[in-house]
Amino acid sequence: QLQLVESGGGLVQPGGSLRLSCAASGFRLDYYAYGWLRQAPGKEREKVSCISNWGSSSDTMDYADSVKGRFTISRDNTKNTVYLQMNDLKPEDTAVYYCVASDACYDLGKRLNDHWGQGTQVTVSS
Repeated sequence: QLQLVESGGGLVQPGGSLRLSCAASGFRLDYYAYGWLRQAPGKEREKVSCISNWGSSSDTMDYADSVKGRFTISRDNTKNTVYLQMNDLKPEDTAVYYCVASDACYDLGKRLNDHWGQGTQVTVSS
């Protein structure tokens, strides 16, 4: 059974850092594109970042403009885990963060066969 489990969320002060983890089971990490979406109360769901390596020896990453230079996505295929390192966190980063496995990074989370984790809360507040 395909499963994604996120961890690493929590409460952090502005300017602080967190690292989210997404552990995948039931399928190989390098068969899919993996990304992070976030949902804040009263706001539209936002794609934060995605990583994929279709037909290539190296990964391709993309980031939302709002997190460029502050967030870094990476993967460890030996651990079947995707990470999101979040630095210089801001109150506007507060949201539930979801890990998603998909066929491609574009339209992440919009396909019927996308796989979702349960989400992890990130709260940035002083």
